Amino acid sequence: MDVGVWDFIMHIPVLLNEVIRTLQPKEGEIFIDGTLGGGGHAEAILKLLGKKGMFVGIDADAGAIDEARKKFKNDARCTFIHGNYADIPEILNTLHIDGADGMLIDLGFSSTQIDDPTRGFSFKFSDAILDMQYGVSGGEETAYAIVNAWDEKSLLSIFKKFGEERYAGRVARKIVEERRKKKIRTVGDLVGIIERTIPMERKKRTFIHPATRIFQALRIAVNHEFENLSTILDALPSVMRSGGRAGIISFHSLEDREVKVHFKSLVACGVASFITKKPIIPSVSESSENPRSRSAKLRALLFS
Repeated sequence: MDVGVWDFIMHIPVLLNEVIRTLQPKEGEIFIDGTLGGGGHAEAILKLLGKKGMFVGIDADAGAIDEARKKFKNDARCTFIHGNYADIPEILNTLHIDGADGMLIDLGFSSTQIDDPTRGFSFKFSDAILDMQYGVSGGEETAYAIVNAWDEKSLLSIFKKFGEERYAGRVARKIVEERRKKKIRTVGDLVGIIERTIPMERKKRTFIHPATRIFQALRIAVNHEFENLSTILDALPSVMRSGGRAGIISFHSLEDREVKVHFKSLVACGVASFITKKPIIPSVSESSENPRSRSAKLRALLFS
């Protein structure tokens, strides 16, 4: 990635005040941010940890880690790790940390990633290659690889499961048909196929782009989002100290449902109690100022 992109795109941390109020970082605590992004939450949290606090920031995107190291280069309390939040137990073990007092995982992808014309996340950049990896690792499992190699049944499965797309079958068939003629290489190629496949009446009655659900499904599949989320949810009791607070911000119903179910099971087992019985959502003013925050939901637990 051209790291310079991070210099020009402003990242606005979602539910910032609500995160601080809910997770209550305190002086001397160990706090983990499993999805560091642009460092907006980190900056606010560090102000409350005092001189003896410790902050561990993790991100799958090496560019985010590089920029954080520049931004917080004189802060000895900070440790930044290029990795995935699913690996938090191993990361803490490597750092010889027995547990966290606070943890935040923001499941949204950052403004920097959305607006990077090389990633293939945004419909704005029709010439972008279909990549959709959070971590720019050059791995083989890109959106390009999925749409050009997976069979129709597998495409149908992820479009239904991860995108909840009503016309998943039609889109999967059309993709297989079109790729026989030529490779589906760019965002524009895929969007064009979807727009030609989704019925006109659906386009007229909804306010979202017809390709939104398909792109969501591909992004989730590329980045193994649900596998990673399930892994860290299962690991929470082993990484959180007694009295520790863990918060997760989700951005669509599938994620939120997963978090809700796991949190309920942890409470039922007596491992934790609810800080938020209902999810915290953005204020009207935040939604207006930052439209990308509108679907955000924060759920939090206090560990016994």
